[in-house]
Amino acid sequence: MNSKDFFAALEDLEREKGISKETFIQALESALSIACKKNFGEASNVTVKLNAEKASIKVYITKTVVENVEVPEKEISLEDAQLVKKSYKLGDVFTQEIFPRDFGRIAAQTARQVIMNTLHQAEKDITYNQFLDKESELLIGVVSRVKEDGTIYVEIGKNQMEGVLTVQEQIPGEKFNPGDRIKVLVKRVREGSGGTQVILSRASHLFIKRLFEIEVPEIRSEIVQIKSIVREAGFRTKMAVYSTDPEIDAVGACVGNKGVRVNAIVNEIGGEKIDIIPWSSDILDYIARALSPAKVLIVQANEETKEAKVIVPDEKLSLAIGKEGQNARLAARLTGWKIDVKSYTSAMQSGMFDHVDDSAEGEADEQQ
Repeated sequence: MNSKDFFAALEDLEREKGISKETFIQALESALSIACKKNFGEASNVTVKLNAEKASIKVYITKTVVENVEVPEKEISLEDAQLVKKSYKLGDVFTQEIFPRDFGRIAAQTARQVIMNTLHQAEKDITYNQFLDKESELLIGVVSRVKEDGTIYVEIGKNQMEGVLTVQEQIPGEKFNPGDRIKVLVKRVREGSGGTQVILSRASHLFIKRLFEIEVPEIRSEIVQIKSIVREAGFRTKMAVYSTDPEIDAVGACVGNKGVRVNAIVNEIGGEKIDIIPWSSDILDYIARALSPAKVLIVQANEETKEAKVIVPDEKLSLAIGKEGQNARLAARLTGWKIDVKSYTSAMQSGMFDHVDDSAEGEADEQQ
């Protein structure tokens, strides 16, 4: 078997599909071994020798030279071996070249199927490993198709693998068409019977985090750290940030000059609100900040139960709680505490904070 085209095909496989020559050779050896079984019975040892310079492939079947043959597929008598070459002696390895073109139709089909299956599995493994390394990364892809149920398929990676962006992983209200360039987070990679499936997301809080890492150099250099981030996609994100350098304002770095950095992200996610607050090791302070943009008067916290009671000015109650409780709910998730928000008047009437001092009451009175 001599073919420059064959070796050119090996180069193409390695370059275009990322399948190594060694993988193909292993597939070829396995295929020829199985074909030998089909053609000659239970297999002898099969050796494939390639010479890239001569663009040649030679296939050999080997047998052990014995006095009495018990396994014809693996052994050859001394007499028969010496008919080929007189120097053979007992215990030698007899080598005979075989030619795949002489295989029967069934053996040839079997060999072809083994090679195709091996290459298909190798391609699946490469794709799986390639995207497994990219889990939680942000990629730019191109929308290839949109199904009637709203599921979007996005071509990503150098091999233009199709990732799946389900309706649940999309930002509510977004619309994309085939050909649109789109930023997506690789949420999960899984391997099933149908091959590798890459689950994408634009609704994950990690999507927002990755966008900030792109827009804010201080985050990339780890001067500014994102301590916590929570999100209800399409509505609101809350993010607590901290600066390791006292000269750098963490919130200011994320917002950017005239809001240019945060606005770039808000535009990417269709106008979703983003609250950026300075993280604090003081839990009372942290909980108060988490309820931004509402003004907080008093926070009382139970360290054992991780429950906090919060008083806000009467006119800020709806802002603190948010539409359908969203602001308070996100604040609770951001801090990891259960938060009960009450208006100043309601709290005082119920006796919730009978121990509130005069200065706190005075501050609250000024807010009303």
